[in-house]
Amino acid sequence: MYGDSLLELAKVADQEAEKYPEISIFVTAPYADISTIANQTKNIIVTAQHIDGIQPGRGMGAVLPASIKNIGATATFLNHAEKTMTLSQLTQAISLAKENDLMTIVCADSIEEAKAIAVLNPTIILCEPTELIGTGKTSDEEYIRSTNAAIKEINSDVLVMQAAGISTPDDVYRTICLGADGTGCTSGIVKADSPKQMLVDMIQAVIKGNDE
Repeated sequence: MYGDSLLELAKVADQEAEKYPEISIFVTAPYADISTIANQTKNIIVTAQHIDGIQPGRGMGAVLPASIKNIGATATFLNHAEKTMTLSQLTQAISLAKENDLMTIVCADSIEEAKAIAVLNPTIILCEPTELIGTGKTSDEEYIRSTNAAIKEINSDVLVMQAAGISTPDDVYRTICLGADGTGCTSGIVKADSPKQMLVDMIQAVIKGNDE
């Protein structure tokens, strides 16, 4: 999703974020859409899909943290299954993100990887087994509880998102009730008959889960 369709969805998210200031809503956008969304919203956290851990200088085609910050992003994903990074690259990228006041959502596809990333002190660790992405099949209860506990034991300041296979409001509710600090969804929203309504329903599921 990009362009006008993404902007319209981001505006719905922005309205919901204003209604529910007790939760944070991240909207991830392609680089070309970040500035437009940032300029036309005020309550969501506009998030880049990736940054490269390098300073301005040589590096044709690199995504600079300072550049992403300059156009309005306040957070970035790192180490997604479609843009994996080595531990060395992650260390550098997280450090530069902090220098540029960017929150970091770092993906981990196993408990072992999540524990290694927790030491790097990102803002959020997104626990998402690669084989479940986009399948509509969520992580089981044992995986969610185990990764939550393992990360918090190493670094209690890191927030934990559980997002593999999230496709319905019930998935969102279950994940929050199992102790995750947050969750996320792409295909379940953009492929829904009404992406805007699905977004609203998932936000309501977060509110319900937090209240119970």
